[in-house]
Amino acid sequence: MVWRCVSRLENTDLFCDARTVLESTIEQALVTAINNALSGKDTFLTTLQNNIATVLSKENDKTLTDIDARLEELQTELLKLASSKADYEDVAEEIYRLREQKQKMQMENANRDELKKRIADMGTFLLEQPTALTEYDEQLVRRLIEKVTVFEDKFTVEFKSGVTVDVDE
Repeated sequence: MVWRCVSRLENTDLFCDARTVLESTIEQALVTAINNALSGKDTFLTTLQNNIATVLSKENDKTLTDIDARLEELQTELLKLASSKADYEDVAEEIYRLREQKQKMQMENANRDELKKRIADMGTFLLEQPTALTEYDEQLVRRLIEKVTVFEDKFTVEFKSGVTVDVDE
């Protein structure tokens, strides 16, 4: 079996000049990438810890608390303005803007939590692996690997943790 760009098989109006690659070649590249990660376990774990620190440094919890407090103030102000029949459009617009900002931050937090989980999974896997892989393992690859990019002379394997490993062909 071979892998090739879908644009070579279907009319997608996209041009792809990537080469056709045997599935066994990709599988071997994946085994090599995982083994490279295992052989440099200490360096790899340090990189993972740095990734976790970067993700954690983007905490939005305090900002969400600030937004909630401001929304409460604005809603009180809106009620006062509405009951006195004053113009409250500016306050209402700020409430809508803050609600959108809050929703966006909540999505970012969910994405951050998912990334932290993937990084932790990779760290656990590395710590649990005593030896190098000798053969391709589909379940392991699906658990660890996000994507493989094929170049003329190498493969770039991106782990779900965000770490990439180049494998020369």
